[in-house]
Amino acid sequence: MPLPPLVDVGPELTPDEVRRTSRQWMLSELGEAGQRRLAAARVLVIGAGGIGSPVLLYLAAAGVGTIGIVDDDRVEPSNLQRQVIHAMADVGALKVDSAASTLAGLHPHVSVQTHPVRFDVVNGESIAAGYDLVIDGSDNFDTRYAADDVCAALGIPLIWGAVLRFDAQVSVFWAHPPVGVGVRLRDLFPVPPAPGEVPSCSEAGVLGALCGQAGSIMAAEAVKLITGVGESLLGRVLVIDALSARTREVALTASPVGAGRPRAEAPASTSAHIDTDALAARLAARDRGEDSFLLLDVREPSEHAERAIPGSVLHPLGEVLRDPSTIDIALPVIVHCLVEARAERAAAVLSAAGADVTVLRGGITAWGQRS
Repeated sequence: MPLPPLVDVGPELTPDEVRRTSRQWMLSELGEAGQRRLAAARVLVIGAGGIGSPVLLYLAAAGVGTIGIVDDDRVEPSNLQRQVIHAMADVGALKVDSAASTLAGLHPHVSVQTHPVRFDVVNGESIAAGYDLVIDGSDNFDTRYAADDVCAALGIPLIWGAVLRFDAQVSVFWAHPPVGVGVRLRDLFPVPPAPGEVPSCSEAGVLGALCGQAGSIMAAEAVKLITGVGESLLGRVLVIDALSARTREVALTASPVGAGRPRAEAPASTSAHIDTDALAARLAARDRGEDSFLLLDVREPSEHAERAIPGSVLHPLGEVLRDPSTIDIALPVIVHCLVEARAERAAAVLSAAGADVTVLRGGITAWGQRS
């Protein structure tokens, strides 16, 4: 079933961007509108390794406007056989920095945001919030399942790929697509394999060119989702056998509840909500000494430093989840994040601890849009 475009049409293209991408937007399915959607898109890529390298290169070349890179590793000589975004001169450098430098040389106007950390369930939502989609090119199961859970919580699509030896798999997961039935990584693999059950690339080897093949397909899936063209791999797993040069598809449907899969429900709205106008009124009343409450910001420190609601107190979600007792719940709590996903999780924990919790509808994004 066709999916609507993920990203709205952005501003008109500059003459330089028209020249750069002319061979692409002359495709009737894409057109100028599709290219402007790509320029307005924000894509997060987890991993700047074998799969992430071609993904990043082709996203930048395609004209994707903002690209985030998450990786805490450094370039090693053994990486270069497949991680083609890096060079010998980059050995020892952080992969996010090396990749960002390469992308700047390929497309100087792309906005690259680097996250030199390991993506996990604690920091994942704060990193992925604000991106339109996530592409998972990681090489470990903890990160893959964290990406699946975070994207399900945020309601954004996840493009996934895995390569080992001469075999690759690629698919698109989306817990709640705008049309059709959603599927997740946990529908394909309900639980992670036991430690040591699946060998790593360093133990079993990997064909470098196959990483390029899988990554290029994943980049194409991103272009299709952003612009709303073609048929995505949502609900299908593409299996590639490089030795026989054959591909096949496996249909994927949602697992029954209780089959080992945490259901991909949208974040539950179990707490009360307050809109931005009502919050502004309560803040004014608090300034006059007529109201008393804690305005809790559960974003990351970097986000809070960039933009914050006056009078808010910062406690990142990870801290709240680890120890909710650090929050003073003697007063009513109004909690917010970028939108609502992290705030809802914090509200559930604080409510269970006995707090009177309200969530700011639309988060600081909605606050910034107040007239």
